[in-house]
Amino acid sequence: MRVSLRLASLDDVPLLERWDTLPHVIAATGDDDVVDWVSELGRSVPWSEQFMIEADGRPVGIIQVIDPREEETHYWGDVEPNLRAIDIWLGEADDLGRGFGTQGMRLAIDHCFGDPAVTAILIDPLARNVRARRFYRRLGFVEVGPRRFGADDCMVMRLDRSGRPGLSPSA
Repeated sequence: MRVSLRLASLDDVPLLERWDTLPHVIAATGDDDVVDWVSELGRSVPWSEQFMIEADGRPVGIIQVIDPREEETHYWGDVEPNLRAIDIWLGEADDLGRGFGTQGMRLAIDHCFGDPAVTAILIDPLARNVRARRFYRRLGFVEVGPRRFGADDCMVMRLDRSGRPGLSPSA
């Protein structure tokens, strides 16, 4: 099955809003993650991109890539320059465990590191989400430490360009 990323659009809002109500999405994203998709996808800011993950043209998930230093809410706090942060979730429970998330993340990682200035990628799964943390470790992320974001206890994880599997430190 061919997995690809495409920019999300306002046409995706009904699907994203439905996915947001599904138990596995709520369990993965935390208690205080309510996204106003119309507002989120209806604007263009230089520090944020939203991509739909598609499997043979069928939407199966979404990935958000942000510059955590420039992001307007300062969710990540005072961070160093040249980072990216990723959020990902798959929409339908039947699509979990089929490799769509892995392939989507690899494409997002390649996208982030396609900018030679980007030195590392951050991600913040819920601390209790052991499955997600194991998934990110398989992709090369290392645990930086626990952190509370809003009402959620998370585990901050980081993938440095120099630690990226298959790349030399100078890549």
